[in-house]
Amino acid sequence: MKMPSFAVTGRKLLPLIGIIVVFGVIAVITTILGIPLLDRIMTIMFINLIMVLGLQMFMGNSGLLSFAHVGFMGIGAYASALFSIPVAAKAMSLPALYPALAGIEMGFFPAMMCGALIAAAFAAIVGYPLMRLSDTASAIASFALLVIVHVVLSQWSAITNGPRTLFGLLKYTDLWTAVTWALIILVVAFLFKESSLGMKLRASRDNVHAASAIGINVVRARWLAFTISAFVCGMSGALWAHFITSFQPGAFYMTQTFIVLTMLIVGGPRTVTGTAIGVLLVTIATEGLRAMENSFSVSGVLPFETVGMTEILLAILLIFMLAFRPGGLVQTIELGARRRVRAAAIDTSEAELSRKA
Repeated sequence: MKMPSFAVTGRKLLPLIGIIVVFGVIAVITTILGIPLLDRIMTIMFINLIMVLGLQMFMGNSGLLSFAHVGFMGIGAYASALFSIPVAAKAMSLPALYPALAGIEMGFFPAMMCGALIAAAFAAIVGYPLMRLSDTASAIASFALLVIVHVVLSQWSAITNGPRTLFGLLKYTDLWTAVTWALIILVVAFLFKESSLGMKLRASRDNVHAASAIGINVVRARWLAFTISAFVCGMSGALWAHFITSFQPGAFYMTQTFIVLTMLIVGGPRTVTGTAIGVLLVTIATEGLRAMENSFSVSGVLPFETVGMTEILLAILLIFMLAFRPGGLVQTIELGARRRVRAAAIDTSEAELSRKA
């Protein structure tokens, strides 16, 4: 298979470096403060960043809406758990597990890679016919795929413990584990966008017929991106599973899908820096609204129940973004790149005037 080429200059890397510095500073401040609740919130935020970047690699470049990627996160979580739970604990948490799998016990990294690879393999198998669809049909098919994954995770008791809680995982993921992988995936997503495969995807997004006319195999490009993004989402699921250590299939269904899509749309699905900013802003908004909701419930200030207020306000935010700024906060040019382009144009104009003078 021909490896994708890259067209990345030092100037193009500046927005990426800037966003890495921002998130690095956030991680350092969180560590210095040493507040357990803040540490937990930030760890989940960095795991969500990996998940949303995985979705952005496919959806942002291809222009196809996908609901299925949270399902890939669930596959990565359960598969990595299956390979990493200690044998003694596995006998209790998965009593009906197949004998061939009962004796397997891996470390965190190989278990995470296995989970990501299984998610990618599943996406590769089911994804090729789906990539022949477009627009509405593709979105509906991806939603159907999410439902299928959820039903399998909920009912395959021998592997997942069914709708009951899966427990027994060791806590391998901490703040800096999540930060390290999040920054790595930030670089990967940026390089993917600037690769030949990313450019082919964006060409098909802008005009699929013109892309086909110049020789781009649109279905193959979408399929490769779908598989790669599923691998990244599977990684995020493994990291999340080894941070939470006990979970149910419902954690990878509608609520998580809504949050992930909100983060991507608010920030801007077509830019990597916009995606990162969207994750940060929606995390702040979610935690702020949740704290406000809890304070209202405890104090009894309002004459009615406030359960679900956070989700309602986030949905209103999403509606406003889609209505007034559908491209997100950072729409087509990476954050900080526009100013440099304008500055370069001004410098060029001044040089031209000086030469003429």
